[in-house]
Amino acid sequence: MDVCVIGGSRHFGRQLVEELREAGAAVTVVNRGSTPAPAGVTRLCADRDDGAALRAALGDRRFDAVVDQVCYSPLQAAVAAEVFAGRTRRYLLTSTVEVYAELGRPDGPALAEPSVDPAVWPVDLARPWADPAFLAAHYGEGKRQAEALLTRRAPFELATVRTAHVLGGADFTARLAHYVERIGRGLPVAVHAAPQPASFVHAPEIARFLARAAAADFTGPVNAASHGTLDVRELCAAVGRAVGREPVLTPGGDGPRSPFSFDRGYPMDTGRAARLGFSFSSIGDWLPQVIEEARG
Repeated sequence: MDVCVIGGSRHFGRQLVEELREAGAAVTVVNRGSTPAPAGVTRLCADRDDGAALRAALGDRRFDAVVDQVCYSPLQAAVAAEVFAGRTRRYLLTSTVEVYAELGRPDGPALAEPSVDPAVWPVDLARPWADPAFLAAHYGEGKRQAEALLTRRAPFELATVRTAHVLGGADFTARLAHYVERIGRGLPVAVHAAPQPASFVHAPEIARFLARAAAADFTGPVNAASHGTLDVRELCAAVGRAVGREPVLTPGGDGPRSPFSFDRGYPMDTGRAARLGFSFSSIGDWLPQVIEEARG
């Protein structure tokens, strides 16, 4: 296969590139050039928001599949739909569990893909998606609208992988490290009064899933998550066992909560992935390992 990865310079994106390369694919990475590509991988430098620059960087290249790791808004999706028209048969959009964030409820059921249908989700290109602060504050909505725009406009096969919260690997977000540091130092951890469970996935596993999905033939959204869920109390307890300290949790209050503390549950239903022949590990299989990695 000849695969283009947009982004792919950090966290599980780099693992994805390495998975594809090791599987024998010819891999081209498109990013802004801040991080070198792994050995044996072609790198093209371009800002994916700039359609003309992206088109120029690609030249006359064609791909069997494109994996878009850094599409956060319908504006970026519109550029992709235009630039990759006629360049690829298959387009894989890396989406997120955050598309379900406002739909979950305390003690609610696992959320399946039809809960957010990109075919009918509204798209508003006039919102200030180019403003980084707005984009960060509307992460889930940006992903929903990116899915929706590509679903309606894409002139190629489209699949969207809605990834659970990713733990492990070179995680630049440092969310797990937040717990390791505070619990290890005996500092309080701010959580909701009744924190709810959510889905998670191991970084190497989501990289493997995306690599397999790039070569598959399914279309539409699919959830990708390890078996089981975690709420923030369970996560803190696991960290506490690893560092040898009892976590100090401070529930309630009006201040910001720690990452992965949620007041509504949004565990993911992975039934579609199973029917497509994909399987996942259980959270307990890898959580102790990633906590040790975060301890550094």
